[in-house]
Amino acid sequence: MSTTLHDPTPVTIRPAGLKGLLGVPEHAQGIVVFAHGSGSGRLSPRNNHVAHGLRQAGLATLLIDLLTPLEEEDRAKVFDIALLASRLISATQWVKAQPGTGALPIGYFGASTGAGAAFLAASEGDDRVKAVVSRGGRPDLAGASALARVRAQALLIVGGRDVPVIDLNRAALRHLSGDSELVIVPGAGHLFEEPGTLDQVISHARRWFLEYLRED
Repeated sequence: MSTTLHDPTPVTIRPAGLKGLLGVPEHAQGIVVFAHGSGSGRLSPRNNHVAHGLRQAGLATLLIDLLTPLEEEDRAKVFDIALLASRLISATQWVKAQPGTGALPIGYFGASTGAGAAFLAASEGDDRVKAVVSRGGRPDLAGASALARVRAQALLIVGGRDVPVIDLNRAALRHLSGDSELVIVPGAGHLFEEPGTLDQVISHARRWFLEYLRED
């Protein structure tokens, strides 16, 4: 199950046949499962860059396509937060069943609409899910009642130029409990394409996951 930082292993998660990339550094402290935004997937350069940074910090990563290629052609499914959350839960159960990752605390990293799926999945009460990080995300898509049920510690990262999403994240933060936090990255847009901004996302996400993905 162990792999190098630079060479995640392709995996398939049944029964839906979801394709993923699993990277498990030696002595991993926890595992982060990625929930991508609409139009993105396991090959996303931005999320792979974040995943690499997390593996460098000793965290395992699973980048997973929550829809099959055929399903991605149906725009309704792309924005079906309940369906995406159910797939994320299936991926979480898969992680818990693998010998190399089964004992690890679990975190979610959600981008854009994937953040809504991550928070909805986290609201289901799995006590192994310890932390959720959102990058330019839409946690509000999970719904206020689901956000109030989340017990994982949440970090919301938003670009300083992404004004509408800042307001949505501030509203979502009011429904979250625990040590939840909002971080605004100056000068960053929605996709964090500006030089250095994605590395700031990695720094904040690494800090959060290392803090909360710990064995009880």
